[in-house]
Formats: sequence, structure tokens, C-alpha cells
Amino acid sequence: MPNDGTLYVSDLDGTLLRDDATLSERSRGILSGLLGDGLRFTVASARSVVAMQQLLVGLTLELPVIEFNGAFLSDLTTGRHLVTNSLDRAVVEDVFQMIVDRGCVPLVSTFDGRDDRLYYTGVRNPGEDWYVGDRIAASDRRLRQEDDLHSHLSEAVVCLTTIDRGDLMADLRDSIVERHGDAVATNCFESMYSLGWHWLTVYDRRATKDQALARLVEGWGLEGAELVVFGDGQNDIPMFEMADRAVAVENAANVLKIHATDVIGSNNDDSVALFVRDDWSSR
Repeated sequence: MPNDGTLYVSDLDGTLLRDDATLSERSRGILSGLLGDGLRFTVASARSVVAMQQLLVGLTLELPVIEFNGAFLSDLTTGRHLVTNSLDRAVVEDVFQMIVDRGCVPLVSTFDGRDDRLYYTGVRNPGEDWYVGDRIAASDRRLRQEDDLHSHLSEAVVCLTTIDRGDLMADLRDSIVERHGDAVATNCFESMYSLGWHWLTVYDRRATKDQALARLVEGWGLEGAELVVFGDGQNDIPMFEMADRAVAVENAANVLKIHATDVIGSNNDDSVALFVRDDWSSR
């Protein structure tokens, strides 16, 4: 295959996807054609493979996708998890209680050995309303409304997600890191789809994009490939630091641009797909 010495990996929201959380038909067409010609390309996102399957219709990715920020390496077509990094049960129990003690209720993402699940008790604020509504609109087969979330902590928990005001989420994150910093990876950020509401996600310490990407490179025989990555957010920094070339979109956070080797156009202008096309052709 031509250009088989380069591996391209892109974040989704705010990077490959437009502000309306869709992949444009132009980007879809460009990437589909390049993949057919042998392009080595995959995505690394906080989203689930279930959501990716809907967003990336028409793209045949032979390489695994990185989902839940690295909690899973999964096959996009089948949804089968090839690598799973779930939280330690004792850590899950304690973090769950810390969240509840702050007056919050997390959404619990699990793998029960056969199926992915996303448990929630109800909607408490506009941030949760947007997320649950988005999952309902997408007919997300993982979604389960349950009164007793604690009973599902015996499953392999890959993420605890809490959505609330920014100051509360930041304080909760600091408390969790202080108590379990060696065992967890956390992200705290304002949702680009429900401004004013912040997400706090808690994963196992192995569930980061850079660690998952290193596992992908090693496990799929890509050690000699040049690594080119694309992103827009702070959680992309570790991935940027390990890449040969790190490409930030114009709308990326300034803290990420510091680590970029290139800055391209915005996520609304098909900038990632156009960059990959031009770079692929020139190399």
C-alpha cells in the first residue's frame, strides 16, 4: 500500500466532527476514498463505539478505535472490545460514594461481559437533559434508566460521568484525585453542546488516549509508522506529546496549541480530512 509508513489518528468532537456533532458528507467522502486506497486512520474519543458506529457510517476502519478516552480498544464494525481497562471495584465504590455525598448522581458506563450499558436514574439539570436526550434521540442501545445504580457497580465499570456546575465538578475532581490519583484518570470540562454545564469523567488510570494509542501501535505492528494526530482539547495533550506530528484545529484550546506542530482550519471546515488528503498525496 502507498504511504503505509504513516498512521493518522483524530479526535472526534470539536476536531473531526462539526459543531453540530456530525461528520460532514465532504469529510466522509474524502476519508472513505482514502481508506479504500490503504490509508491507515482511526479515531480516539471519549465517545462510545456505539455512538461512533452512527457517526462514522460509510468509513471502513480496519484499525481499532479508541473509545472512552482509552478505556476500550474496539472494532468499529462489530463493536467488540479488543482491550478493556475498567476501574478497580474498590475505587469505583469509593468514588461513587464521594459523588453521591456531594449531592450528585453519576451516569455509570459498564461492560457486563456481553453488552455495554449506560445507567442513569433520571435528569437533574439541563446538562444531563441534553446528554440523556441526545442518547435517546440516537436510540443508544446502552441506555438503561434504573433506580439503583449501586447494584450495577459489580459489572466492569469503565467510566463514572457526573454533569453539574463547573465549580462543583472541579472541587469534586480535586478530591477524587487527592484520594485516588494513582488509580484513576479524570477529565473535567465544559460541554460544547450544553454551555454552562461541566462534565467530570473518571476512568481507570490506564484509560488515556496516549496509553491506548501506544497499545494500538504495539499490538497491531505499527511501531515503524510515523504518528500524526489531531485534536482540540486538553485531554489530547498526552497524545500530542507522543506524536511525530501533532495537528490542532483552529478552534482548539490554547493550552493544546502550545503542543502542536501544526495548526489548521476549524472543525467546521473539513480541515482534518483536507489535511489528511493533502498530506497523504504529498507523501
